[in-house]
Amino acid sequence: MIPVRGYAAQDARSPLTPFQFERREPGPLDVQLEVLYCGVCHTDLHMAHNDWGVSPYPLVPGHEIVGRVVRVGRDVTKLKVGDLAGVGTMVDSCRTCADCTDGLEVYCKVSGVLTYGGREKDGKTVTQGGYSDTLVVDEHFALKVPANLDPAAVAPLLCAGITTYSPLRHWKIGPGHRVQVRRDLQ
Repeated sequence: MIPVRGYAAQDARSPLTPFQFERREPGPLDVQLEVLYCGVCHTDLHMAHNDWGVSPYPLVPGHEIVGRVVRVGRDVTKLKVGDLAGVGTMVDSCRTCADCTDGLEVYCKVSGVLTYGGREKDGKTVTQGGYSDTLVVDEHFALKVPANLDPAAVAPLLCAGITTYSPLRHWKIGPGHRVQVRRDLQ
């Protein structure tokens, strides 16, 4: 196991405090990252405060992660030691259901694994997020970050950025198209 330092909510009313825990050793398809940057998403606040009633404590939030690869499994092909990599809201899935084979792992109903507050594939270990110094993730859920980009600026793109970009790409929005941005008030 890998010793990790992070910041965790111990319950729904507590501020984040230093927290030590362990991560699994990288498997054949895993990469280990030294976390350099982690964005702050409103979801992190909702989960820390248990606003949705599903938060397992202690909870280390953070799913807008950029880190440096410090270790790779023997079968990793996308990344190498020294690369910058980004990780978003998921760290694993079944990869065999219809959603996964269509590239829609976020909809995996079999064994989608959230970056934090979920369960590893062992069904027992609670996932902990990027408000920590180390992350282990399957290479399929890590994106290579070009060295010419500012890693601090890339981190928020892994949630808020992709949330706005994804529908534009899905609907093939480009030059000559017009989009409307609405803000619905509740």
